[in-house]
Amino acid sequence: MKQTMNAARRAFLQRASALSLAGVAAPWALNLAAMAEAAAATADDYKAIVCVFLYGGNDYANTLAPYDRDNYNAYYQLRPTLAYARDALTATALNPLSAPLDSAGFSHQYALAPELAPLLPIFNSGQMGVLLNVGTLLQPTSKLQYANKSVPLPPKLFSHNDQQSVWQSSAAEGATSGWGGRLGDLFAAGNGNASFTCVNVSGNAVYLSGQSAVQYQVSTNGPVPLAGLQAPLFGSAACSAALQALVTQPRSHLFENEYSRVSQRAIAANGVLSTALAGATPIATPFPANNNLGDQLKMVARMISCAAAVGAKRQVFFVSLGGFDTHDGLLSKHPGLLKSVADALAAFYQATVELGVANKVTSFTASDFGRALSGNNDGSDHGWGSMHFMLGGAVNGQRYYGSAPIVASNGPDDVGQGRLLPTTSVDQYAATLGKWLGVSDSDLLTLLPNLANYNTAARNLGFV
Repeated sequence: MKQTMNAARRAFLQRASALSLAGVAAPWALNLAAMAEAAAATADDYKAIVCVFLYGGNDYANTLAPYDRDNYNAYYQLRPTLAYARDALTATALNPLSAPLDSAGFSHQYALAPELAPLLPIFNSGQMGVLLNVGTLLQPTSKLQYANKSVPLPPKLFSHNDQQSVWQSSAAEGATSGWGGRLGDLFAAGNGNASFTCVNVSGNAVYLSGQSAVQYQVSTNGPVPLAGLQAPLFGSAACSAALQALVTQPRSHLFENEYSRVSQRAIAANGVLSTALAGATPIATPFPANNNLGDQLKMVARMISCAAAVGAKRQVFFVSLGGFDTHDGLLSKHPGLLKSVADALAAFYQATVELGVANKVTSFTASDFGRALSGNNDGSDHGWGSMHFMLGGAVNGQRYYGSAPIVASNGPDDVGQGRLLPTTSVDQYAATLGKWLGVSDSDLLTLLPNLANYNTAARNLGFV
């Protein structure tokens, strides 16, 4: 019994150390201490990445639709009740600097869903790129290897919770750190206030949990104050002062002391951010009304506007939108979701232009998985690979990255029902963003456990 209690106590102390944002954790945490010092030393400018996660598994085929005649016809034949009419795609057809090729060497042309039209000018002006057929992989995998199960595969494919976790952390549900948080581990020590390294505007996500960095959660209106301290408790400033002293004073009991330390840190961060936001110039760029994702991204823009005031040099943000699990009602639900995404992302990009940091901020989309190309009455089932977008002044835009999947039932890129076998991994996606932030090649191999399974030339996709 005593042995079990000691083990539990050691586990708690380790987790408690991981909750500290005062710097870096002890050496047990992936040896990030030395890595963080080196990364922080080189971060003398400002950069941020913003993960826009689409919960539920976004339908890739009605987000980036085949437009050249042959591939459009194949797309229509596989989902005749769900496909956009080709004429409806003409206005949003993409004209990249070079056409993407599939594994057979044939070129493809794509069009954005009509609801994504606000993103078209950003693509055409070279600040948006498209990543083709990206998904969770442990190593490069062929269709034959998948069928024969001759290579390791991501755990629990097609499962929402697990694939969300693998996307965000490289491990199945239950993971305690994500690659966004592990990036934060490297840069927290170089920020003036480490609390604002990893910022979540949509609740909680393993993506932003590091070995030492903890996600700082804010609402769309700003920092969330401790109840009883926002205004005088019971109308009495003395009561509020007493409450603050009660929840922050050091304690002899291990658990109580950790609670007090975390409370003290939260109260201090609240004060710093509230003051910085109040002193920042209001953002003039209009954001869409009644658009929660837009509200989240506006909060990100506000925080970026006062990054210098809080001493932030590197930041990792997370925002999200749900509702993409379109087993039914695809045509009634999906267009509205895409419009919300496009309006929010376009406004956010313009806000970074207004702030003069467009080339310092890169946003990117992610989702549990893509969906099956074959229709399921009025919806689509869970899939695997998908298409995603990268936006920002540093993006080498008006280009496609990755390999165009062949549109065919049971084709070389199809593991069943139009579920794409990814040809680009999330680790490559993450490594490209990490490299742009300033992480060394050797440190990326520590942060992204599957990256070593890809040859050196394939680890950086080159979109930033």
